[in-house]
Amino acid sequence: VVKVTGDITVRKGAVLDAQSSPSTITVGRDVNAARGSTLGLGCQPAAVTGNSAHPCVDAEGNPFDDPTVFSTITVKGHVTALGAEVVLINGITIGRSLTIVGGGSPEIPWSVKNNTIKGDLWTSHLVTNWYGVLFNKVGKNVTLLNIKLTEDHPDAAGVVYVVQNKIGRNLFCKGLPGVSGGFVPGAVNTVGGKALGQCSGLAG
Repeated sequence: VVKVTGDITVRKGAVLDAQSSPSTITVGRDVNAARGSTLGLGCQPAAVTGNSAHPCVDAEGNPFDDPTVFSTITVKGHVTALGAEVVLINGITIGRSLTIVGGGSPEIPWSVKNNTIKGDLWTSHLVTNWYGVLFNKVGKNVTLLNIKLTEDHPDAAGVVYVVQNKIGRNLFCKGLPGVSGGFVPGAVNTVGGKALGQCSGLAG
């Protein structure tokens, strides 16, 4: 159980790996990840979230799938990653916005899934082998710009996955290699405003 009253800063090349369980982490202000850093926040077992799980590990790093044990992470301010090497945001609550600009990894897939984000979700100028925005509740806008995918991930299929999110305002995608709403027929994103650009066909 960790409570931070102010900010967390993950410096250049450093690692914050908060993907173990059980854990309860509360950050009173912002989380900032610098260039070349790794930011991992949250885990959820498959027994809780099905095929959108992000496996939890114990204190020794061993994976397990106990439906009663998962992480509870709340960031009351913003989460911002500028040029990070890896960003994994899974099953957390963000009181303001999630902003990802630049960075990426040819080896590690990036995920933003099962989160509650009360502000905006913005991702731009990312180069990585897989990127998915899945099963999130976003209070304002989702914007995905200029994302490039390498060919190293066997499931990349050359697309960015934007799957079953609940978005309060607009969904806008531009400069992506392609987009996919997933593999479940009839499953779409719920958008309170408009779905625009490459994501215009991904809203119900």
